[in-house]
Amino acid sequence: MTGRVLVVSGTGTDVGKTVVTAALAALAAAAGERVAVLKPAQTGVARGEPGDLAAVAALVPGVTTAELARYPEPLAPETAARRAGLPPVTPGAAVDAARDLAADHDLVLVEGAGGLLVRFTPDGTLADVAATLGAPVLVVAAAGLGTLNHTALTTDALAHRGIACAGVVVGSWPAEPDLAARCNLADLPAVTGVPLLGALPERSGTLRPAEFARVARHTLAPALGGVWHSSRP
Repeated sequence: MTGRVLVVSGTGTDVGKTVVTAALAALAAAAGERVAVLKPAQTGVARGEPGDLAAVAALVPGVTTAELARYPEPLAPETAARRAGLPPVTPGAAVDAARDLAADHDLVLVEGAGGLLVRFTPDGTLADVAATLGAPVLVVAAAGLGTLNHTALTTDALAHRGIACAGVVVGSWPAEPDLAARCNLADLPAVTGVPLLGALPERSGTLRPAEFARVARHTLAPALGGVWHSSRP
């Protein structure tokens, strides 16, 4: 394995994980890197329908994408696989795929399904993938009330397993943030002990590629290739 691997996990579903993954890919591609995005398990999408990787490819043309399995029901991968009568994606298969991609890419982004401990198999999660790869995890969080607890639980789970946390990104920053969202910019790093590395505006996923890349640059921190600072969301 030559390229670096970054695992992207949410604090739950619908927090903007796919758009953040695309933003990371856009910045790396703009810097001249060869980028691959791996989605080990896609759920809630039928065969032939566009899934998360289609959204990434639309926002970042030319990025390499790889999906190992998909299941039609919008459930945790292990549950969805069982109900569909299909084999689950094992953490080992995800690790092997990431390593294969890293052999000829500079950056491999591994996007999970839902949260860190959502199961791929009865005894395997995204955390196991990150631990085996020795890869850091970027946590994508919601903006508003309740996110401090969910994010702290996720970063605590990473620390308990000895997995490095690259930081936290707010996946969908509202156009008119409420008091809780504004306070969370300061409170998230204080509560989790890891840096806040960006806040992508809501509906960023609807932008054209060039505008999306510009927004990604201005709303992700220098550690991720952007110019954003938490004092100016």
